[in-house]
Amino acid sequence: MRTSEIRTAALAIAPTLSAAAALFGGWLLLASGATPTDPERLSFLLRMSEPAIIDASHFASSMLGIFLILLAFGLRARLGAAWAATVACLLVAAVLAPLKGVNLEETGILVLLLLMVAPFRSAFTRTARLTRMEITPGWLFSAAAAVAGAGLLGWWSFSNADYGNRQVWRMMFDADVERAIRSSIGAGVLLLGVGVWRLFATPATPAVAGEDDPDFARVRAILAKADSAEPESNLALLGDKRFLFSASGESFLMFGVRARSWVAMGPPVGRRDEHLELFWRFREMADAHAARPCVYALEPEDLVDVVELGFFIQKTGESARVPLADFSLAGRRREVLRRNWRKAGEAGATFEVVQPGAAPMYELQRISDAWLAEHHGGEKAFSLGGFIPRYVDEFPVALVRVEGRIVAFATLWPTATKSSLSMDLMRYGAQAPKNIMDFLFVELLTWGREQGYLAFDFGVAPLAGLEDRPLAPILSRVGRLLFERAEDFYNFRGVRRYKEKYDPLWRPRYMACPHKWQVPFLLADIGLLSSGGMAGMMGRPKKE
Repeated sequence: MRTSEIRTAALAIAPTLSAAAALFGGWLLLASGATPTDPERLSFLLRMSEPAIIDASHFASSMLGIFLILLAFGLRARLGAAWAATVACLLVAAVLAPLKGVNLEETGILVLLLLMVAPFRSAFTRTARLTRMEITPGWLFSAAAAVAGAGLLGWWSFSNADYGNRQVWRMMFDADVERAIRSSIGAGVLLLGVGVWRLFATPATPAVAGEDDPDFARVRAILAKADSAEPESNLALLGDKRFLFSASGESFLMFGVRARSWVAMGPPVGRRDEHLELFWRFREMADAHAARPCVYALEPEDLVDVVELGFFIQKTGESARVPLADFSLAGRRREVLRRNWRKAGEAGATFEVVQPGAAPMYELQRISDAWLAEHHGGEKAFSLGGFIPRYVDEFPVALVRVEGRIVAFATLWPTATKSSLSMDLMRYGAQAPKNIMDFLFVELLTWGREQGYLAFDFGVAPLAGLEDRPLAPILSRVGRLLFERAEDFYNFRGVRRYKEKYDPLWRPRYMACPHKWQVPFLLADIGLLSSGGMAGMMGRPKKE
């Protein structure tokens, strides 16, 4: 085997071996701090050094032990800062070992561990600071178990230690016990502090691109000519996203951040041949910041690219798309839809679409506020648009009037190639005719066909189409159970039934992330991103 191949193999296993070395070194220091010192060595050290130096070395070594156990997680995650901190901790611990009890064996072991870690700096490529390191609950539990184990070992050792009956040994024994107790308590307090810090620490993130940001102008320009874009790509203009741009400047990938989750909203927008480049850059940037990357709302065509990233793929629902060339109100299957549309027209409803920036914002605001007061839950974000006047002005708006007064409206999501059209916000007031939704949808489908759009996208039915078979993935089986039984939380089946009456083509939607176990955490963060936090998520809408 060539030298380059050996080095490549060594760098591949270096993070795991270094993490094991740090974990062992940390436990060694904790155990050493909690157990008795050899009386002969301690007597020699007391003649050569001050008790305060022995106490300080003893305590510092135990603190370094906790740091090494926690740094093991960063080493396994390939953090460069974790490598530097581990080398420093092992070096200092090796120097302190003789000062706390002439522990030359401990010094030798620590030096050996240092030699295992130090040569492999190039294996730790992630640039996140230690304060951004994700420490999982499982890892904290492991560290707590190590502290508890070292404490129990110390209790057993001191209970069975025989220092003889001479007074000098008794005094040394009592001082040794104090040092052990002090070190164990200090390690426990430090670990508790790290656990509290973990509750609030978040990774560094790129800034959100807002209305006055030059990147926002680039986003508009790309959307206006994008060859590869879905209606949901217009969420880029909501003002709550971060962006990655391709080298050519003709494509972007948008993503949101909550805690340690980085969630890309859909595939890249712009040129189809630049998708894979942006996916890789997104994963690499998230990796460098010690974040959990995820791509949400993927179409089947996007799976080829995310498979290249080594991502796990999970189906999350199905989207409904109606080909406009074939849409008609004729036939028995459309009888109810036809009747509802006709009755709204007979009640005086009229329809028109106004161009971006031309809608009467004051009237729309009044309708939106009344609609929100009735439906609860607050404005949405991230994967759904909210009523933000600046954002609403970005798009064409469909208006429904009765006797000249606006009673309902919908903001429209166009695409540059007119491959599809969709609706974002749909809101109506108490004066709107019954079955206003059917009236508005029929008019929108007719208008879209006249404008040359090929299809109308009704959006996603969450958790629809998941399988509950004995050999199906557990996440799909749980999702199917929620779809059928969680009506009090969200009207999953009702959403699908309503869209079904337009005879759409159902297309699966997926999410992708590096590991299967991350899916529940990412779905929770996506829900919080879309709901505007915990308060928004707890306010569930009324059923239609």
